[in-house]
Amino acid sequence: MLLELTIKNFAIIDDLKINFSKGLNVLTGETGSGKSIIIEALGIVLGGRGTKDLIRSGEGRAFLQAVFVIEDDSKIKPLLEEKGILIDESNLLIISRELSTSSPSISRINDKVVTLNLLNKITHNLVDIFAQHEHQSLLNVSNHKEIIDSFGDEDHKSLKNKIKSLYEKYNNEKKQLEKMSLNNMERERMIDLYKFQIEEIDSAQLTEYDDEEIEKDYRKLTNIMEIAKGIGQVVESFKSDGYDSFSLLDLLNSIISTLNGLIKFDEDLLTYLDRLKDINFELQDIYSDLIYYMDNIELDEERLKLLDERLDLVNKLKKKYGSTVKSILEYRDKTAASLEKLLNYEEELEALKARIKTYEEELYSLSQKLSGGRKAIAKKIEKAITEELDELNMQNVKFKVDFKESSLASDGIDQIEFLISTNVGEDLKPLSKISSGGEMSRIMLAFKSILAQYDGIPTLIFDEIDTGISGRTAQIVGEKIYKIAKNRQVISISHLPQIASMADSQYSIFKKKVGNKVSTFIKKLDGEERIYELAKLLGGVDVTETTINHAKEMLQLTEKLKKN
Repeated sequence: MLLELTIKNFAIIDDLKINFSKGLNVLTGETGSGKSIIIEALGIVLGGRGTKDLIRSGEGRAFLQAVFVIEDDSKIKPLLEEKGILIDESNLLIISRELSTSSPSISRINDKVVTLNLLNKITHNLVDIFAQHEHQSLLNVSNHKEIIDSFGDEDHKSLKNKIKSLYEKYNNEKKQLEKMSLNNMERERMIDLYKFQIEEIDSAQLTEYDDEEIEKDYRKLTNIMEIAKGIGQVVESFKSDGYDSFSLLDLLNSIISTLNGLIKFDEDLLTYLDRLKDINFELQDIYSDLIYYMDNIELDEERLKLLDERLDLVNKLKKKYGSTVKSILEYRDKTAASLEKLLNYEEELEALKARIKTYEEELYSLSQKLSGGRKAIAKKIEKAITEELDELNMQNVKFKVDFKESSLASDGIDQIEFLISTNVGEDLKPLSKISSGGEMSRIMLAFKSILAQYDGIPTLIFDEIDTGISGRTAQIVGEKIYKIAKNRQVISISHLPQIASMADSQYSIFKKKVGNKVSTFIKKLDGEERIYELAKLLGGVDVTETTINHAKEMLQLTEKLKKN
């Protein structure tokens, strides 16, 4: 149940807080006072699309918050627990939404930031908003199948999901069949191409050496003269035969000789002498190895040519089939698999056709079962809608759910359309042929009344459900809304006194100029205030003693009706 709605800096609303009660809450006010803005704000805080132009002029942010008490958490609690959102013992769920002119909107549940996708999943089980545009959704034939399915139980929904999943597989196989249905010339061309590619890769006999090692060897051979020159300089620095030059080894021998002469004065120097001798031996080995390396350096022109050709081949293959030897070989294996399919084209084609046929048969069987379930639901809906409309002062109405079989689809084989006859002797015709707004309002209310018994959503919101009705019909619609509100919370925006008088809680919405801006305000009405508001709804601009007395009488009659 919705306990509280806070709206700040939204459209023409500066700062508004509304505390709702159980039962029927009715919001009344003059046209343009901001009634629908309040419903729009609630829709946005529940996960609707919020744009920056809705932020109050001159402000940088808009803040919207809805506080719910969760009375039945069987649907919502698992979703919250999965996302680590906690509810304390008070069972309060606080949902907020911030709109900013300079940054994306932020949604929170119990102070935890959530995505709009998760927010919508949760609020879908909290509130159902019926706005005026929903008449159009009922008139749209493409929605009729979904409406029937919404009355289905868990088995019905499970069957529908199974068909959807199976149809996806079936559709993928059909697409594969289209790809395989190539003409012979195209197939032969692809076979030749695949064979050429496989032969080109296989003939290269690629190994791990071709990835990086070949480049190292090629780099070494192409720079062999530079290497020889450098090694020569290093060897010369180790040992030089020049009369006036000192080599690294000569200098080290001189140091060893000096220390050797000093040991007789201090034996502690022996440690350093031994270490230097070890270094001398190591340097001698390095010198010998470098001499050997230099003696064996040669420019192998033939190997360089082979490496150059091999490297060129490998790089060409990498450009065509993959950046590494591994990816080239993987491409080769995939191509071989594709070639195998083309070579076994007839067998593959027949196997694919057989699978498609199996899917078609299973889909059709399941779709017939789903259709049977829908027809059973439709019979109940036809009876229930007719009864509801009869209660809503639409007697002698015939309502029918028309079924036609269509081709296989992800939701079965049914093409469904709602047909209605509103007068005796008239033929059944599509809902879209109804021109009366009052009739459409009552038909939608009938659907909502029945659906409310199935979906268990605790809060229903009607934004001017009373469009196009008046007099006795308005009284009947008010009684119907009150009846729905006995088992769940209902919030209704209305301009009719017959509906407002049925309210458990009534609110007046009005505009007032504050400074140089106009703002929307709301007030919960009690006693004389409520009588005066009803009198305005009854008499328009002028409130007279007669309209006051009429409003009092209406409230008294309503109280008697509620007790009965």
